[in-house]
Amino acid sequence: MFKPTPNPPDTDPTTLNTKEFDKAADRALDFYLKPKPTKPEPAPSQVFTVVNGIDTEALLANLSETLASANAMVSDLAFDLEGSRRHVALGIQQLIELSGLLANRALDNVDPR
Repeated sequence: MFKPTPNPPDTDPTTLNTKEFDKAADRALDFYLKPKPTKPEPAPSQVFTVVNGIDTEALLANLSETLASANAMVSDLAFDLEGSRRHVALGIQQLIELSGLLANRALDNVDPR
């Protein structure tokens, strides 16, 4: 079988281009040992996010439960307050209750019982 390359390969320093080998070795070492700094990710503008692809029924069910929890907290707070502060807390409670009714109606429209 004929080999197109000499056996052993030519090691004459005059035929090898050592500058090109040095550049290639430096590029390879720099790639692995000195990675380029990545751009810092910008700070998110919001803390909480909702995962894409969640169905509407699950979103509305979670909304309804969250509003019920907020209603319970404001109710407890309102009965510890007096005067105008109590009226403000009861107004907030009423808004939460109305929002809960709307969420429950939307949930019924999505999945009639």
